[in-house]
Amino acid sequence: MNAQDKERPSAYPAEWKVEFGPSAPLPEGYQVGRETTQVKAGTVFIPGGKPLPCDVVWERDIPVTLRDGVVIYTDVLRPADQDGNLPALVNWSPYGKSLPAFPAPPWGVPRENFSGLGKFEGADAAFWLDHGYALVNPDARGVGKSEGDIHFWGSVESHDGYDVVEWAAEQPWSNGKVALYGASWLAISQWGIAATRPPHLAAIAPWNGFYDAYRSHMVWGGIPDPGFFDFLPFMVPGDNGSIERIGDMSIREPLLNEYWEDKIPDLSKVTVPAYVVMDGVTGLHSFGASEAFRRLGSAEKWFRINNTHEWNDQYTQHYQEDVLRFFDRYLKGVDNGWETTPRVRASIINAGGEDFVDVPFTQWPVPETRYQELYLNAADHSLSTALPVEESSATYPGAGGAVTFTIKFDQDITLLGYMSARLWVEAQGADDMDLFLLVEKLDADGNLLAPHRHFADTYPISPPGAPGRLRVSLRELDPQLSTDFGPVQAFRRHQKLSPGEIVPVDIGLTPRSYFVQAGQQLRLTVAGYNVRGTGVDAHAPQDEAVLGARLAAETPRAENSGNHVIHTGPEHVSYLKVPVVNNPR
Repeated sequence: MNAQDKERPSAYPAEWKVEFGPSAPLPEGYQVGRETTQVKAGTVFIPGGKPLPCDVVWERDIPVTLRDGVVIYTDVLRPADQDGNLPALVNWSPYGKSLPAFPAPPWGVPRENFSGLGKFEGADAAFWLDHGYALVNPDARGVGKSEGDIHFWGSVESHDGYDVVEWAAEQPWSNGKVALYGASWLAISQWGIAATRPPHLAAIAPWNGFYDAYRSHMVWGGIPDPGFFDFLPFMVPGDNGSIERIGDMSIREPLLNEYWEDKIPDLSKVTVPAYVVMDGVTGLHSFGASEAFRRLGSAEKWFRINNTHEWNDQYTQHYQEDVLRFFDRYLKGVDNGWETTPRVRASIINAGGEDFVDVPFTQWPVPETRYQELYLNAADHSLSTALPVEESSATYPGAGGAVTFTIKFDQDITLLGYMSARLWVEAQGADDMDLFLLVEKLDADGNLLAPHRHFADTYPISPPGAPGRLRVSLRELDPQLSTDFGPVQAFRRHQKLSPGEIVPVDIGLTPRSYFVQAGQQLRLTVAGYNVRGTGVDAHAPQDEAVLGARLAAETPRAENSGNHVIHTGPEHVSYLKVPVVNNPR
């Protein structure tokens, strides 16, 4: 650790006035106390789960002292027949290291694929130890019996992770090579930790995690959305402190400022090899995961878009062996030809048919992409490649209303990558408006086509299509971050609307990969509410059932009243821009 690293803060600046609240109590049976045990091959931890294929040494509650003197505790699991020369996989999250975390695998994961001896959304010991790796499962700052308060990403957590990576590399069983691994929070944390450049970090494998907490979720489109992260603290056990109330902060600090910037790592500083996965059908992380990959400074990086869900995908034997080849190359130095793996492999979702899985490309976004503008016509609620010849407008109630625009394709088309929309909008009877957009695939008769049938088996929440959103007063773009294919707002100041004012707004949508057959349709919905979200979004119709009455009542509503007007035509060219690539063969 160099002098500059030691000077980094271990807590937020006082002037940020970050809110903290009580963390969840430790659940009954949570394992604490220093202990080393040996678990025999064949042991089963959950009913019907995968038996351990090798003997395991399990060291519990090893104290690790962080740079500011705070002591956290970690478990280490390693194969009993190897005393040294082991690379380590660090599973960093606040979900608790007591194992098994649950009496069953995560949703959609077959019991026979998972032993239970793995941190929630992290590496499973039954697979990785049998292939010569050690697992490091920390209780992050404030979690379990670890000292301090629980932080949501940012410089505090990232530098804690740096310290643990370097600690792992110094252990007598270590070969000095450490990687970060895992899904969701375990993926989000990797971006920040890797950006601090721990000297012994050799690779990362983030499985579906956003990197910009402000733009990707908490204040997506400038609209505070605390729903999921008001719910999450009830899943995070801590016995010594409190937990950051990031949901409350999204309401109190709705503009991009130093607090939120601290949670946006500089990904150009991440130069280690990276194996990045994005869910092709779910909604919580997809926008941020693709942007993170694009911004990584790594020369050796690989991107894969699945057609299932992070949990099912992560514990599938085929993809565990895939990422094993990646880790073997960079943590063990095995010359296994990994470098010949296509840099991008995308599952093209063919809702209503069979998906095209792991279609290879050379980079992201796909170089062959042709961006096609589909023009809105409010006169007949259509989308078309031809610009409307006359002006028209569509009006809907701001509070709960919506309007749709549809196109039927006369030939097969493949959409892969970044979608966006430019809309000319007006608020009648209001000075602001929150717009929620959703692009979906329909059959020839206008019925919604859900993604691949496996989706229903892997995740209990309805698929969200390609969503996007924007608070119109925050429409100003960031010229440094915006691209031709992806508008990015600055979110620094409000520009309220005047009566009768019609303004253009550019809205980025979640990247998707869709195959649309001739005769099938694409529908764009523009609404004053979240049409169909991840199931835990604050502005979704079902939020009270998911979050409970108290959280639903405290959640801020969309800034919508009066009427919304969408203007189309030669004077107000509104369009949906879609990324067209060659059809898979």
